Amino acid sequence: MKKTGILQFPGSNCDGDVFKALKSFSLKPVTEQIVYKNTVTAFQDACWPELLKSSDTIEIKNYKAFIVPGGFSYGDYLRAGALARFSPAMKDLIRAGQKGWPILGICNGFQILCESGLLEGALLPNKQGRFLDEWSDLKLENQNAFWPSLSGEIKLPIAHGEGSYYIPQDQLNKLRDNSQVWISYQNNPNGSVENIAGVMNKKGNVAGLMPHPERAVADWMGGTDGLSFFQNLC
Repeated sequence: MKKTGILQFPGSNCDGDVFKALKSFSLKPVTEQIVYKNTVTAFQDACWPELLKSSDTIEIKNYKAFIVPGGFSYGDYLRAGALARFSPAMKDLIRAGQKGWPILGICNGFQILCESGLLEGALLPNKQGRFLDEWSDLKLENQNAFWPSLSGEIKLPIAHGEGSYYIPQDQLNKLRDNSQVWISYQNNPNGSVENIAGVMNKKGNVAGLMPHPERAVADWMGGTDGLSFFQNLC
């Protein structure tokens, strides 16, 4: 079974959370067999998450999808995601995105996908000029065939200092016309243009959002709406 690759950059801090979110789907009973008169259940590793370093060369054919997690890649020097875009792994990821592989960027991962040109627009400093760490009510704007489990209203946490989505008006019009606006804020926390929280490319295989689904996969976290972002990969 092909794996889901999770990119790691110097400064990534949500790669472990994404790994655990995918692993939560992994132990699924598939068959039963008799071993020395004892019935045991065999399990398959359904998601096969694998951590990939930014310095790695990625053989994209060995993976079914990729996730670029949140954090502070390269310390967010210059601007968030600007340096990560030039890492060896991203060169392969850009090629994977262009060839149709599903790629999900979360928070800093969204910033990196925008910096790399896989997604349109840019993420600017929050209008308040400070870091935001809170739960946010969201709404699905357009369905995505690669993440079909999402529907209606969603509640996820945000944690960012540069999360205000910006795109020039003419490009925004095209984004709307092509149904590329994926998710929006119901109460815009950071000044994003037209409340945009996440977008996708024209094919829909590359998608990014500022909120953190990996931090909403269990009741003890405060909610489970994030599960829908990972279950399609299993």
